[in-house]
Amino acid sequence: MNPTHLQPDSVRASDTPALLVVAHLRWDFVFQRPQHLMTRAARSRRVYYIEEPRFTSEADHLVMRTDPSGVVVVTPHIEEGHSADASQARTARLLEGMVKAEGLPEYDLWVYTPFELPITAGLSPRVTVYDCMDELAQFRGAPPELRTREDQLFEQADLVFTGGHRLYEAKRERHAGAYPFPSSVEVEHFAQARKGLADPKDQAALPRPRLGFYGVIDERFDIELIGELARRRPEWQFVLLGPVVKIDPAELPRGENLHYLGMKSYAELPSYLAHWDVALLPFALNEATEFISPTKTPEYLAAGVPVVSTGIRDVIRPYGEKDLARIADGVDAFEVACAEALAERGTPAGDARRDRADAHLSTLSWDRTWADMSALIERAAAERRVFPLAGVADD
Repeated sequence: MNPTHLQPDSVRASDTPALLVVAHLRWDFVFQRPQHLMTRAARSRRVYYIEEPRFTSEADHLVMRTDPSGVVVVTPHIEEGHSADASQARTARLLEGMVKAEGLPEYDLWVYTPFELPITAGLSPRVTVYDCMDELAQFRGAPPELRTREDQLFEQADLVFTGGHRLYEAKRERHAGAYPFPSSVEVEHFAQARKGLADPKDQAALPRPRLGFYGVIDERFDIELIGELARRRPEWQFVLLGPVVKIDPAELPRGENLHYLGMKSYAELPSYLAHWDVALLPFALNEATEFISPTKTPEYLAAGVPVVSTGIRDVIRPYGEKDLARIADGVDAFEVACAEALAERGTPAGDARRDRADAHLSTLSWDRTWADMSALIERAAAERRVFPLAGVADD
């Protein structure tokens, strides 16, 4: 393990404690909430993004690399053949060694997945944050230990941030330091779609109209809805971007107007959006989607593309309630909503809807979200410094 990393001068000079992030998503997977937040955190502090381990025949070690953002991506490589508990204990020892080797006298802990809480056993953070971006226990294949470990994390955490209001409603009774931080957006990035970007080669030959979706295609994606919609409307082209995860690709609907173009980088997304007529949020209504707050909702709107969504609570509020997006459940209603969105493009009503969306988006930014989160962390740190003195006085 090489303890030396190239950090921006502002980070090396900062007095802000480092941030250790325990994540369930690979750094180079879909660019979403963790990447948005941690690239901003890395502007003023050292950030170590600890991925889930890779199991190999080699002895335990950490592979560390510095992302261009300044985030240090840490991947534990753990000797295969051990139980899950033993592997987590081995990872915990590696992280203890990393803290010493990197010279971190003080640091904060940021946890995305309660399942990996045991790997933090040897750490003594200044502040512990649980950023609950999803209700992971309700996802397909979730380990049974997840709920018990979340209970433990609630006891340990100083702050609980939630990825949306629906999730906040479910967690606020369990922790006094819970705050909702729904998905935000980099408006300038997605507004590029309004500026005549070239049509990507793999969709350029597709006829119009195009109805698009990007994101992870998994058990949250309503396969039946899209399949039936594509069958009913052969003249509509459905462009689906993203990795297929936890479902058999053979289960996906197929047809001449269904186009699975694979995973695209965050930088590429505006080019695709620039040539879509409607942007879709075709989520199934099930346990896995009860608490989601799709990051793509404000991103679609920032690109200026009309949005049609199923009845996800954090899309209904605020986007449906403010008439910024159409909400429709069931294939009949969804088909009608898509047809209405297509018909509204380029009309005064469509322009008015986009203006309302722009006004709402002007209140959002990931910079603002991180600044608010950071302020809460520092307040929690100050309260923890006072608490031991209060405890002594009580004695």
